[in-house]
Amino acid sequence: MAPKHDGFKDFVLDQLSDLHGVTCRAMFGGDGLYCGRVFFGIVHKGRLYFKTNATTAPRYRERGMKPFRPSAKQTLTTYYEVPVDVLENAGELTIWAQQASIL
Repeated sequence: MAPKHDGFKDFVLDQLSDLHGVTCRAMFGGDGLYCGRVFFGIVHKGRLYFKTNATTAPRYRERGMKPFRPSAKQTLTTYYEVPVDVLENAGELTIWAQQASIL
């Protein structure tokens, strides 16, 4: 069987092409993003989430972004959805990804 094509995942990986060492692996019914061995992001149902901490999470919340919810019963409060304007700007997205990958 041929692998499922995911245009959004392909778009995200293209946007992150300047971030060296980025790989993607299936997980959570979506895909996990890694920079080297560091797990820093999740692509799930047409949305992108980055790892956050006490310093970076407020920036996501101030823009109305929500944490990752793989199911109705589970919320991962350390992963927040990336704002669309950041997602569409490869340079800005790379900066946000770098911040997420060093946490």
